[in-house]
Amino acid sequence: MGHFVEWLNGVLWSSPLIYLALGIGILFSIMTRFMQLRLIKDMITQLFSGKSSDAGISSFQAMAVALSGRVGTGNIAGTATAIAFGGPGAVFWMWAIAFLGASTAYVESTLAQIYKVKQDGQYRGGPAYYIEKGMGKKWYAVIFAVSTAIAMAFLMPGVQANSIANGLQNAFGLSTVVTGIFIVLLLGFIIFGGIKRIAKTAELVVPFMAVGYVLVSLIVIAFNITELPSIIALIFKSAFGLDSAFGGILGMAISWGVKRGIYSNEAGQGSGAHAAGAAEVSHPAKQGIVQAFSVYIDTLVVCSATAFMIIITGMYNTVRPDNSYIVKRLGDVEPGPGYTQAAVESVLPGFGSGFVAIALFFFAFTTIMAYYYMAETNVAYLTRGRNGQIAMFFVKIALLATTFYGCIRTAKVAWDLGDIGLGIMCWLNLIAILILFKPAMIALKDYEEQKKQGLDPVFDPRKVGIKNADFWESEDFKKRDVS
Repeated sequence: MGHFVEWLNGVLWSSPLIYLALGIGILFSIMTRFMQLRLIKDMITQLFSGKSSDAGISSFQAMAVALSGRVGTGNIAGTATAIAFGGPGAVFWMWAIAFLGASTAYVESTLAQIYKVKQDGQYRGGPAYYIEKGMGKKWYAVIFAVSTAIAMAFLMPGVQANSIANGLQNAFGLSTVVTGIFIVLLLGFIIFGGIKRIAKTAELVVPFMAVGYVLVSLIVIAFNITELPSIIALIFKSAFGLDSAFGGILGMAISWGVKRGIYSNEAGQGSGAHAAGAAEVSHPAKQGIVQAFSVYIDTLVVCSATAFMIIITGMYNTVRPDNSYIVKRLGDVEPGPGYTQAAVESVLPGFGSGFVAIALFFFAFTTIMAYYYMAETNVAYLTRGRNGQIAMFFVKIALLATTFYGCIRTAKVAWDLGDIGLGIMCWLNLIAILILFKPAMIALKDYEEQKKQGLDPVFDPRKVGIKNADFWESEDFKKRDVS
């Protein structure tokens, strides 16, 4: 069983997925005329415009919930792993996939808004909804919803919780059982409050954790500021095989950079689209633009903070495919949080281990919150009001149970099973948005035309020829105040 799971995981996350994600990012960047550059000002203004309602959350809250899922242990462990196996050049390719992925995030999040529904008094949207309503393939949507619900409720929470428990135990000697009880109580209080409480928590915690992490990285960089120009040069030279030491692993730099970039910012996986569909906006493109910005925050800000701390202090190892070392400065430290801990410790002795443990707590805890919301949204899609509340209750209990179990024990097969769920999500969603991207492009054109006329864009699907966008044609939408 373990070998089969590992093999299937390897197939799902193989090179074709990387090429598909890259190709789609390039295509959407060209189709949107590089909206990720042209509309940076709009990203900021739309982020703070709009407001929540009884049925939906604000644009900022939706981005915070999406960032909860994007900014996780991958920003610490994943970045370190990319450097360990791809060298400093991998960081450049993480930036590249983030730049391209911003357009992908725009498309999937705008589609989530176009095809969202009002169900049980709140907005629901995401890949399952736009696959059914946009493609007309309900069986395809059901496969996505089932795989996502299983991955997010049963498989992924435990591995995130395990990172928290191990980090706190190593840094402060806390019992994993005590940590598990604390996490379950806190998480239970939040998720039983529904999307409103999840959004409020994300709105408060996500900016705090991101800013705190970046501030510490700036301190570490400041203490090594004379090295900064050479480190930036090293990243660019290594990215194109021009550095003598890392030139022999150019392929690994590209592969690991793209792979970890996709895994971290999640553009194309469909995860951020769930929160995007819950936002209260007057035009789908508004939330798509905001979600594109969240990719930048995840990779260009948080992942870069980790990368610069590690590289500028020299606290990393890099190995060739044959496991021989190109750089070995940390003994036998396993690639992951240990690199970041060592980097911070080199500047702030006695602080690194505890700081990374606390950062992991916030990063992983908010990720589990986002997992729950994604699981809930897909269960809501599957039940459609039929015993929906009962199903939601069991999802909550399952997620809390797997979270506690993950604190006290986890297994590699759990990671692999979770990755299979994510891999299936990614394949299904990338294929879907490749087929469905046209409505998102129409929405962007409509948004920009209304902006040129000095209007606050309001969406009318009939005017632009988009079908099955039922919510936007409803009386409920016409009565809203989203100014």
